[in-house]
Amino acid sequence: MRFPYGLSDFGTLIEGGYWYQDRTDRLADLESTGRQLIFLRPRRFGKSLLLSMLEHYYDLNRAERFEALFGTLAVGRNPTPLRNQYFVLKWDFSLIPAYGEIADIEAAVHQHINDRLRDFERRYRDRLPEPIAIHPDNALSSWESALSLLSQTPHKLYLLIDEYDNFANEVLMADRPGSQDRYQTLLQGEGLFKSVFKAVKAAAGGLGLDRVFITGVSPIALSDMTSGYNVGEDIYLLPRFNDLCGFTESEVAAVLRQLAEKGGDWSADEVLATMRTFYNGYRFSEGASESLYNPTLSLYFLKSLEQQGQYPRRMLDENLAMDRNKLVYIAQLSGGEELLVEALSGEDRVLVPELVQRFGVADVLAAVKDQPFMASLLYFFGILTLAGLTPFDECRLRIPNLVARGLYVERLRERWLPLTDGARERPEAVRALGQHGDLTPLAELIEQRYFRVLSNRDYRWTNELLVKFAFLTLLFDDRLYMAVSELETERGYVDLALIVRPDKRRFEVLDLLLEFKYLSLKELGLSGEQVRERSREALAELAPVVKKLDEAEAQARAYGATLKDRYGLRELHAFAVVALGVERLVWRASTL
Repeated sequence: MRFPYGLSDFGTLIEGGYWYQDRTDRLADLESTGRQLIFLRPRRFGKSLLLSMLEHYYDLNRAERFEALFGTLAVGRNPTPLRNQYFVLKWDFSLIPAYGEIADIEAAVHQHINDRLRDFERRYRDRLPEPIAIHPDNALSSWESALSLLSQTPHKLYLLIDEYDNFANEVLMADRPGSQDRYQTLLQGEGLFKSVFKAVKAAAGGLGLDRVFITGVSPIALSDMTSGYNVGEDIYLLPRFNDLCGFTESEVAAVLRQLAEKGGDWSADEVLATMRTFYNGYRFSEGASESLYNPTLSLYFLKSLEQQGQYPRRMLDENLAMDRNKLVYIAQLSGGEELLVEALSGEDRVLVPELVQRFGVADVLAAVKDQPFMASLLYFFGILTLAGLTPFDECRLRIPNLVARGLYVERLRERWLPLTDGARERPEAVRALGQHGDLTPLAELIEQRYFRVLSNRDYRWTNELLVKFAFLTLLFDDRLYMAVSELETERGYVDLALIVRPDKRRFEVLDLLLEFKYLSLKELGLSGEQVRERSREALAELAPVVKKLDEAEAQARAYGATLKDRYGLRELHAFAVVALGVERLVWRASTL
């Protein structure tokens, strides 16, 4: 079994014998839904492969290869009347640079469209009455020439546009002088991008363009295209297309069973549980019946399992590392860091009345970036996902899985503990706890550096949440652990569990459980100076502290029994941790 990680050409995939999760059964539904469709999904979610499949299916030049390409797939057994009936033209806006002067960017747009038309002419030379007149400085004139020639043939055009919003997203995230001015010039008023989509709309009005399929990451720029292109139908929130890209759990499980039959030092059920924790959880429609696995991350994992017989060393494929830039952008906005904290705290605390589905120039450049704006962007970027509706008909949003949670942790840790302020001490402190069960170095790092940073932020913390965030952001490490906050058990929610990855159990790494409590200095009847002066042992003997330690330890023991059973653990190292204001930490360790 060969996994097509990083492969987005449908023909190469099928003819090369790679594994393909069939989505051709959706073609009839797509055809009946509309002629000009807009489908959004996060980066690296299989959109380009979907477009390539459409290209191979509808291309009239590939009619003789239909059986070889689609014969074993669902649509091959029941093809639609439109198979191999179109000229197919594809634009990929991710190839257009989003930097330089306006004239440079506009020239690149003209160049890309002209290049695609030249390739189109080469592929369909025998079917066109004459060559397309390419105008080097005016691709829209070249487009008109192509349409004129197509009108003299019995076939119409299917236009595929990949990453339509790439330029807008790049400019939005960029920290380059003049970037936003360029965005405004190209997309607002009679900018070039609007003119391009006006030309597409006009072509679909009887000039030979019959169908359009547009993909992108976010709806940024849709509002600005509206007057130029107001005929596209948004299908990205429709339940029946929730899994048009992405894998369901049953599909992943079936692949693991096939791999397991070939032998290997791993359990299919155990691997599925790990993949579920790290890669599952995406839901793109309120009415969807199940969540999805990220396809790129899943293929990254499966390829490692198939070729090396083991998990990848890091669960986050670095090809997705660019998603960190989205969090950087949000964190820099007013209230953005607070939104990241709310999302990471669990409990589905991020609520919006509804997803914002259109972002125009005014929104991106000038409007107040409120929580619905920021949360909706994170949804489209795949760093938040739908978690259902509240009784008041609001959308609940949550972090989909552990890989996405890791991106949040990394971003907040960078902001709260820069390299010059204790980050070099972190690895040794984490090693002392994870290898030897010694909490002291980590506690000292939190007391001396981290509490000062967190206590200066106003996130309406519950005090236990502040403590949990200090530990979570320092301990999160998917190289060794499944570090899960608010893990549900039969008796409640674990504050922080660090369960060793199944493939890492050969190393000297401890499974950890931490339960947190908080005591204010007022409850203690001590000043900050008095708390700092006393030894940790003396503080642990104070009656209010003993009471909190007892409560936390009781919870740890109750939750620990469930965790040991769930993960098949022989031993679990538990810590009942009490914060005394934002001054000191005391704890009680036990082995369950």
